[in-house]
Amino acid sequence: MSTLPTGTVTFFFSDIEGSTRLIQQLGERYPDVLLAHHSVLREALAANGGHELRTEGDSFFIVFGSALQACVGAAAVQKALHAHQWPEGGAVRVRIGVHTGEATLVGNEYLGLDVHRAARVAAAGHGGQVLVSETTRALVDHALPTGLRLKDLGVHRLKDLAQPEHLFQLTVEGLPADFPPLKTLETTPNNLPTQLTSFIGRDDQVREAQQLLERSRLLTLTGPGGTGKTRLSLQIAAGVLDQFRDGVYFVPLSAIHDPELVPSAIARALAISTTGSRRPIEALLDNLREKQTLLVLDNFEQVLEATPITTQLLEGSAGLRVLVTSRIALRVSGEQEFPVPPLALPDLKALPGLAALSQFEAVRLFIERAVAVKPDFQATNENAPAIAGICERVDGLPLAIELAAARVKLFSPQALLSRLEKSLSALGSGTRDAPARQQTLLGAILWSYDMLDAGARRLLARVSVFARGGNLEQLEPVCGPVEDVGGDVLGGLDWLAEQSLLRRLPDFDEPRFLMLQTIRDFAMERLEESGEAHAIRDRHLAAFIALAQQAQPHLFGPRRKEWLDRLEEDHDNLRAALDWAVASKDARTAMELSAGMWRFWQMRGHLHEGRRRMNDVLALPNSGDFPTERLAALEAAGGLAYWQADMPVAQRFYDECLDLTRMQGDDRALANALYNAAFPRVISRESIAEAKPMLAEALPLFRKIGDQTGEARVLWGTGNAFFFAKEYAEAVPVLEEAVALNRKLDDRFGLGWSIHTLGLVKFNLGDLERARACWHEAIHLFAAAGDVPGMVLQLDNLSALARQDGDFQRAGRLWAAASAHQISSGTGLGRLLREEEGRTGREGLNDDEAARALAEGQAMSLEQAVAYATQTSPAQQGAGND
Repeated sequence: MSTLPTGTVTFFFSDIEGSTRLIQQLGERYPDVLLAHHSVLREALAANGGHELRTEGDSFFIVFGSALQACVGAAAVQKALHAHQWPEGGAVRVRIGVHTGEATLVGNEYLGLDVHRAARVAAAGHGGQVLVSETTRALVDHALPTGLRLKDLGVHRLKDLAQPEHLFQLTVEGLPADFPPLKTLETTPNNLPTQLTSFIGRDDQVREAQQLLERSRLLTLTGPGGTGKTRLSLQIAAGVLDQFRDGVYFVPLSAIHDPELVPSAIARALAISTTGSRRPIEALLDNLREKQTLLVLDNFEQVLEATPITTQLLEGSAGLRVLVTSRIALRVSGEQEFPVPPLALPDLKALPGLAALSQFEAVRLFIERAVAVKPDFQATNENAPAIAGICERVDGLPLAIELAAARVKLFSPQALLSRLEKSLSALGSGTRDAPARQQTLLGAILWSYDMLDAGARRLLARVSVFARGGNLEQLEPVCGPVEDVGGDVLGGLDWLAEQSLLRRLPDFDEPRFLMLQTIRDFAMERLEESGEAHAIRDRHLAAFIALAQQAQPHLFGPRRKEWLDRLEEDHDNLRAALDWAVASKDARTAMELSAGMWRFWQMRGHLHEGRRRMNDVLALPNSGDFPTERLAALEAAGGLAYWQADMPVAQRFYDECLDLTRMQGDDRALANALYNAAFPRVISRESIAEAKPMLAEALPLFRKIGDQTGEARVLWGTGNAFFFAKEYAEAVPVLEEAVALNRKLDDRFGLGWSIHTLGLVKFNLGDLERARACWHEAIHLFAAAGDVPGMVLQLDNLSALARQDGDFQRAGRLWAAASAHQISSGTGLGRLLREEEGRTGREGLNDDEAARALAEGQAMSLEQAVAYATQTSPAQQGAGND
């Protein structure tokens, strides 16, 4: 073993592609073929300086002291395999991965992230292919011998779920050079999150769980917090990507406590629109019905009452499979439970040497995590028994091992074991009703907590109020002041992250921190014990009211998408804040926050949730004591009902707003209430005569107070009133004034809708080219903002134009696309014009032509339909040539 290279080394992994098929085809001849394969590889690799570390079945793990030797050796292997005379039907095709990095040598075992990375590089390839990582390429690019060259394959996410890797193919002259796409995460739609650390061991559990998932449509990984259920579920999901052509989707539920929100959470993970009047579960059933999809539902124990939803989804889609992580099983028909065991541990009564100890998963995890926090850490024969003792004391629970390993910056393994033993002994008499492993995990967390100073403990407890993490912008005011937490908040958060009690989240513009749910449960108990829980939750509520209010001015202008994304990022915190306001019966702040959130709920498809929450808020017993906040909440409730096309309810809320504002004597509030109350009357067409005086009363009020945004909206509303009354000539000057004012204000929401209505008026007046110009500009505005109702209405408009152009195929496709997306998004307002005109999409087409056009339109995604709608049609091109 002394000859094994250390420091920077190059790892070589290989295995036979389709070995199971070969076994079936060759039968008793297979052992001879496998032996020949082994001989070819060993001869070629030994000739180029390779050190064989491990052989399992048909796979080889080799290490080289030189990256160039590894590449030349890999080429030699492929040449020899290609030249070998294999029996008929028994050709051996081997995939090879080469990666250079650093790893800790423990006995005859290399430990570290680069070892796992090399294995994943190999797993991405195909038989006959050699894949090379960027680090290896940098070392060999200008030194490869004649006949070898590197082909750039681009950047790929491997199935270890770590950061993307730039991969290259080592092409060998005279051998095949063209292969199918790599077997990476990009080959199947997925949202599997990037992981900052390697996945250690559990190969047997991954394999067994994947086999169970093939036989069972509902597989539940169970175990107490800290057993690594989430990480295991992600690795299982990554390994079966190629079995689910329509995608693998991870749905985190740790921040959700309301079972009714589970369908919305799943829909968000799948990017399914749930706007409009449809319930999220209906949208899910429609989307998943004919698809082969895997859902990974994480931390389900918090929403067990949502168990029927999983059954409903499975019954509605034959191709769906569900992988659940939960502390307890769901206990439903068809469920296959898979208890997640702790990591493998050595027997402390018969401790083997260091080389043998490093084969145990728990010990390997400790060593790898210890090296990650202290690069010069070394496992030795002297400290190996203590490392094994630490792993045994925490029962092999991954989270507890990671917490312990983080302490090697301060203590030797021997000192760590001594302290850990004392903390766990103290734990024994306090929580006897908890399961043994939960006691152990709690002891490990408590031990880490006990080592913090008073300020860090206070900070940890306060951070627990955040759901699914928080940005520094909110963490500082909630968790401060500085003197309370023994220094600056950012420094304290960084310290807690170093102790593995928090995690820094990558890929964010500003610092963002996440607390694991198990630790968060512990920290929340400390917060309750501190006596300051009420005050900290109040600060959290105030911080997210401020965020919602900060976003409001930007939701209609050029930064609209940026701010909607920002609110989406903290949706769980906004929910938690509103839950606290309602639970504490703080009607004033509950109304303030919900009123600030309603546009986000509307634009991002959370209408069902928004309406339910608004009902809870308005039902608070003292909500009437705060007329200003209640007015804003009523307006929000009316807006949510309006966007779901529930005009009677919208009218009721808006009329209550109007009654309140007439009593207040506030011109701005009155003008806004008049505008809102008029609109359902205009859209429903039943009371346009009532709406016009309301709009006429609101316009001078907005002009009096200098509110040009309000003025522009009333002008648009007035134009709509004229349009729906078929007074087209009267509508034109009002709408043109609205368009000009919105352009001046750069209000893109108002501009898009004003242009939309102006186009309708021009179309009905016979000015088709002006209507076309309006609707093309409008659809571009709506597409840039992701405004689904706006895009869908323009598809309908442009369908009508195509019919007027005589391009009936185009008209039918656009009509069908608009219809499909009206149904999927719940956008019902666009059907008003269609019903009046009696259009069916079949105009000008025979039955076969109509069927083909409608099918093509229905198959378009919204993005495809918008792109098609904005192309210049043949009819327009012909008109331009005349």
